Amino acid sequence: MSEQSIGTAQRRVDGRLKVTGAARYTADQQRPGMVYAYGVFSTVASGRVLRMDTADARRVPGVIDIFHHEHFPRLYRAPKTPITVAGILTSTITDESRLPFEDASVNYAGQFVALAVADTFEHAREAAYRVQVQYATNKAIANLDQGLAANGTRDGGRGHARGQPEPAFDQSIHRVDLVYRTPVETHNPMEMHATLAWWEGDSLRLYEASQGVTVHRNTIASVFGLTPDQVTVEAPFIGSGFGSKLFMWPHSVAASAAARAVGRPVKLVVPRAQMFTTTGHRPETRQHLRLSADAAGRLTSLRHESVNTTSLTDAFTESCGNVSRSLYSCPNVLVSHANTQVNRGSPTSMRAPGAAPGLFALESAVDELAEQVGMDPLQFRLLNISTRDEAANLPWSSNHLREAIEQGAERFGWAKRDSRTGAMRDGHEIVGYGMAACNWDAYRTPAEARVQLRNDGTASVRCAIQDIGTGTYTIAAQVVSELTGLPVGSIEVKLGDSSFPAAPMSGGSWATASVLPAIAGATRNAIAQLKSFATLANAPLAGVKPDDMRFEGGRLVAGERSADFAAVLRSQRLACAEGFAHTPGMPVGQYSFRSFGVHFVEVRWDPGISHLRVARVVSAIDVGRVVNPLTARNQVEGAIVMGIGMALFEATDYDPRTGMPANNNYAEYPVPVHADQPDIDVILLDYPDFALNEFGARGIGEIGTTGLAAAVANAVHHATGKRIRELPITLDKLIDA
Repeated sequence: MSEQSIGTAQRRVDGRLKVTGAARYTADQQRPGMVYAYGVFSTVASGRVLRMDTADARRVPGVIDIFHHEHFPRLYRAPKTPITVAGILTSTITDESRLPFEDASVNYAGQFVALAVADTFEHAREAAYRVQVQYATNKAIANLDQGLAANGTRDGGRGHARGQPEPAFDQSIHRVDLVYRTPVETHNPMEMHATLAWWEGDSLRLYEASQGVTVHRNTIASVFGLTPDQVTVEAPFIGSGFGSKLFMWPHSVAASAAARAVGRPVKLVVPRAQMFTTTGHRPETRQHLRLSADAAGRLTSLRHESVNTTSLTDAFTESCGNVSRSLYSCPNVLVSHANTQVNRGSPTSMRAPGAAPGLFALESAVDELAEQVGMDPLQFRLLNISTRDEAANLPWSSNHLREAIEQGAERFGWAKRDSRTGAMRDGHEIVGYGMAACNWDAYRTPAEARVQLRNDGTASVRCAIQDIGTGTYTIAAQVVSELTGLPVGSIEVKLGDSSFPAAPMSGGSWATASVLPAIAGATRNAIAQLKSFATLANAPLAGVKPDDMRFEGGRLVAGERSADFAAVLRSQRLACAEGFAHTPGMPVGQYSFRSFGVHFVEVRWDPGISHLRVARVVSAIDVGRVVNPLTARNQVEGAIVMGIGMALFEATDYDPRTGMPANNNYAEYPVPVHADQPDIDVILLDYPDFALNEFGARGIGEIGTTGLAAAVANAVHHATGKRIRELPITLDKLIDA
């Protein structure tokens, strides 16, 4: 064993490639003979294509073909085989089950209705603009309220019930009965969705901006009637995705089909405007919260009933109440989810799906109930912390929420908070303090990896897991370094290729907990093979039993004898010692696994100029062992900024008359910029959770977003006296009439 690598701050091993421009993303890739595709997108939200005139478009120089519902290969829908049934390594998952150009129906604005293919991007785009489409238009169902009126609701599943929440609520001395709403949020990663597809005989190859190359391979193979080994999907670098790149979207199918039809590689980049329509979003929600407490402030009843928008073709559930089942101790709980159909594209997972909007509602309601009880909201939460998962009736594998609250409160200075609204001032600004718990599931899924110890003194890792900007390349190298003693710089890490050993999607905060054990297992198996080579005739440690050897600092050591591992391999004229490992998914039945934390937020409100800002955030996060504090803290910081966007800025607006998106661009869809950044202080508790995996690591990417919007809303109430129950918290909601 070497000097410790796991748990130490390591600079990103892929950092130089990114800052020098050598890292190639999907839209950067080129292929000989490559041509370009550009979509024609519906300009109505509901209706049918009556007529399509492509004559003018075909006159554009360089046009090769124009595809639409009457001129497109017949393909197959991919079956939905969820993770719990098939396992992540064999799953086929789609959020939009309808294939592109499957028929003449139009279900949402911005839907693909045609695809122009030409010799250059400019020619393809011009041709797409010249396609004339005539529609038969229906009245669009433009938002959640219209969906409820037109279609009612459908059960979304994932509910929970225990005790008798209704009578317990009615009999309690303290009660709140409230409705919270969140709008559509759009992921908007800087790297736009893109596909470069080409065929080699009967085999399909793609560069894809994907958070899950293994699942993408499985899914697109089903669409084309291929076996998974006939498809290769590569995503060596991802410009983030926030969930929008987890699953296959229509552009990938369209580009792949076009490539086969024209016999040349086809590149298709989704325009920014259509990343608001055809690549998913966080759906609109309405959440009904009914909470009650006894005279001492202990929760007696909790009901969290939510409804979210979904598309006409697919049922998506935003499980807002998933956290409410177990974050706090309460004997009487009801959680239910429903959805209603509207004329929008299919929603999908967006960073901390369910928990981000759900904790906005729950943690706002908890503050409102604490206020009614007359308790400090911090003390109210400490009083009601759950010591076990009451929903699953299992102990937590690890839960340090109490310590997170106490450490965060001390660092933030919560004790200085004046409980009176508007009482804390600094010059022209009114200062508000707010807090909220954050929470997220801890997962582990099946994963595979291959490790080689090479005769040039280096090592290599191969795994299909993606690095979406979170530092997976670096922590993969850290694991091999930890077990071999090789410096991180001597370890080559190759990721994001479906021909590598299969791996899960990079989402749900499960990549680290899933892949690190597989890489460790493969490394140990490579070391075991190396030890067997070292015992052969003419080897440096001939005659020594493998069990008597240990691996330290890149050397095999047995008593007074030792040998560099590369010398062992060269002595036998071997290129490498190799190990492969497959590790299983979640341990079940003994513990319940979640990550915990808390946000403390300071806002400043200047009523004279109607200016609201988040000035300071202190977050204390309990996510098991921290593999790389540098990248871990960076993930939480980014999640906090995204939570500020959710709280104060982000909402995709739709015209209620037509269902058309009204702000489908960066100019009119505001997100936090540098001027909006607060001082951020992240506390990582670092308690290993060895029940989940050998490294004790849990995921960290999602939890920082959860609860942040509620902490901001609670701080805004403390500063202004206004309870904002519908996001985002815009100035019109704060200014007195």
